[in-house]
Amino acid sequence: MSDDARRPHGFVIAIDGPAAAGKSSTALRVAEHLGFRHIDSGALYRAATAAQARVEADASRWTEASVLAAAESVALIPRDTAFTLCIGREDAQADIRSANVTRHVSRVAQMPRVRAWVNERVRALAGEYDVVVDGRDMGTAVFPGAAVKIFLVADTWERARRRLVERTSSAPTDAEIAEETARLAQRDARDATQTLQARDAIVIDTTHLTQAEQVHRIVALVDAAMARPRGRFAEPRTGE
Repeated sequence: MSDDARRPHGFVIAIDGPAAAGKSSTALRVAEHLGFRHIDSGALYRAATAAQARVEADASRWTEASVLAAAESVALIPRDTAFTLCIGREDAQADIRSANVTRHVSRVAQMPRVRAWVNERVRALAGEYDVVVDGRDMGTAVFPGAAVKIFLVADTWERARRRLVERTSSAPTDAEIAEETARLAQRDARDATQTLQARDAIVIDTTHLTQAEQVHRIVALVDAAMARPRGRFAEPRTGE
């Protein structure tokens, strides 16, 4: 019988940090390495935003209640090391990354009842699977008892550059990076109350790290946590 079959699920690796610090892409790679499932909490906010935009194009008419009603159509379908987000029965992965969703998601994420909805969904999934979850308050409000807590940071200019490369798949100019840096600074200010570092989180500055180096550091921390006596997860992970 495999280790996974013998033990209950619920091992949580929480990765927090500001926008474009590399949380989601790194969390996914860590999940793939460990055989866990990745939960992108930010994608749930985006999905709720996209679902609302489908039923009401005029964002000025959105309310907390209307967003929650639209979010009822959001579903997460498990796959090997992550979840596919659907709205209704349609794959919404492309829709949630649209410019319109990006423009309005910060406002939606500040709605208390929407935050409660996202956190409830994330906690439910963590009860069924071993997970790597990323977001802004995963190690503080959502999983204060997470086995491993990581807080990723990076220079704002580098975060802006990475975001543009991800968005356009080409090398941005300094002027484009400067413009995106200003946008990120504004978003950081809006999201400040949700982007809090847990007191026991390990801070990793990714400015000069490759993604492989980030993954290696986090996996090493997870292996150390699994090796410590923690009841159901006392045994080290075997195999790569």
